[in-house]
Amino acid sequence: MPLDHPCFNAKAHRTTGRIHLAVAPKCNIQCRYCDRKYDCANESRPGVTSAVLTPDQAMVHLEEMLTKEPRIRVAGIAGPGEPLYNPETFETFRRIRKAFPDLILCVSTNGLLLPEKLEELVECGISTLTVTMNTLHTETAENIYHFPGTGAEKFLKAQQEGVHAACASGLTVKINTVLIPGINETEVEEIAKFGKQAGAAVMNLMPLIPCGEMKENCSPSPEIIHQCRRQAGIHLPQFYHCRQCRADACGVPGEEAPHK
Repeated sequence: MPLDHPCFNAKAHRTTGRIHLAVAPKCNIQCRYCDRKYDCANESRPGVTSAVLTPDQAMVHLEEMLTKEPRIRVAGIAGPGEPLYNPETFETFRRIRKAFPDLILCVSTNGLLLPEKLEELVECGISTLTVTMNTLHTETAENIYHFPGTGAEKFLKAQQEGVHAACASGLTVKINTVLIPGINETEVEEIAKFGKQAGAAVMNLMPLIPCGEMKENCSPSPEIIHQCRRQAGIHLPQFYHCRQCRADACGVPGEEAPHK
């Protein structure tokens, strides 16, 4: 487990900073619980950012923030869209690796393009990878996502192949699962079993933030979250400290300055 990654290691969560560079606006699927906002300072959740950056802007921002906050050890790309669907992701990582070789490079993905893009990620110096897996079943997937240009079966196959390949390549892989009451809470343990078998290091179970098409859905109760974590934890270590960060989060988790 990376000792200096606050999103993988609980001991680093209160002492080590990370920066998310919002260079990836385009997405290749539509999560029904997602509402991406590109000029937003008022919400703290995945998919929102105060601005979408070019790679040039991202490098300037990174250098400024490393000066202001020397505890930053991780540079990641987590949206606001799907990082692997945006060529700016790879350009930015290559430039970071050259300019700041000591930083941990991290990316979050829905996994659809992971088998296709894994080799390029490794070449860019990525060492930690988060894959959001909310189900292993096509019927459930169709209740969670829209699939323009693809389908649930192809999506799930790519996710699973990608996680296996990423683990085999030596990346440290975290499985993110959005817990959606009435849709996938009975599948969390199965996802954890898959993660263990594939070689994932940790699982992060995130409660649904009602939004987008699921704005009328309910968040899971603390009891349901605890039960699902207990069941999943039999198979895969659980990460309990996730703050469901913005696509432009920066700093030590919990100490971020207000967004402008």
